[in-house]
Amino acid sequence: MTTARRIAVVSAGLSNPSSTRMLADRLAASTVAALGQTTGADGQPIPVEVDVFELRDYAHDITNNLLTGFAPPALESMINAVVSADALIAVTPIFSTSYSGLFKSFIDVLEPDALTGKPVLIGANAGTARHSLAIDYAIRPLFTYLHAEPVSTGVFAASSDWGGSGDQVAPLGERIERGARELAEAVARRAPEASVDPFDPSNYLGEGRSFGHLLGGLAGE
Repeated sequence: MTTARRIAVVSAGLSNPSSTRMLADRLAASTVAALGQTTGADGQPIPVEVDVFELRDYAHDITNNLLTGFAPPALESMINAVVSADALIAVTPIFSTSYSGLFKSFIDVLEPDALTGKPVLIGANAGTARHSLAIDYAIRPLFTYLHAEPVSTGVFAASSDWGGSGDQVAPLGERIERGARELAEAVARRAPEASVDPFDPSNYLGEGRSFGHLLGGLAGE
């Protein structure tokens, strides 16, 4: 049986509802559909689970983490879900020609190597298409610095893309489907992420070892 893959979706929209969340939801739905058309080693469609996180719900915890160096339980749980996922969909509004401060603050509380090798589909939205290049000159370099693996297509949505006056050459729907297909292909190529129990001593003491071994070693036994 093909192992289910998990996709974490991070939306940095500030309003509720927000066009950032709308874009995140469409990217997630298209990725799930694309994976449903992709077969695993057993020839069966790849099942997928999706976890969606609104950063606005964690804004105070993110600030406290930056100030204290410790993540409150809710934020820690969310971070664990993101870094252990098979892929990440990250969507931010564009402020002052770059990603939002909340989005960058979340990235800053992650361990530097937490996203190494992880496929990422980048999304961004703004009021005008003039900011569409922000994905390539601001957001993509950020994930590249973190050694993540952003797919080739980044999906930008201007306000006009949600109406009838959007890009007629490359409509938003086509861009979403292309980015989702690239992410699905990247996920299918990778082995599923192993589920790690953060409370299992063997994960950081070594297989077959326990706190008793550690205490015994400290006591000279």
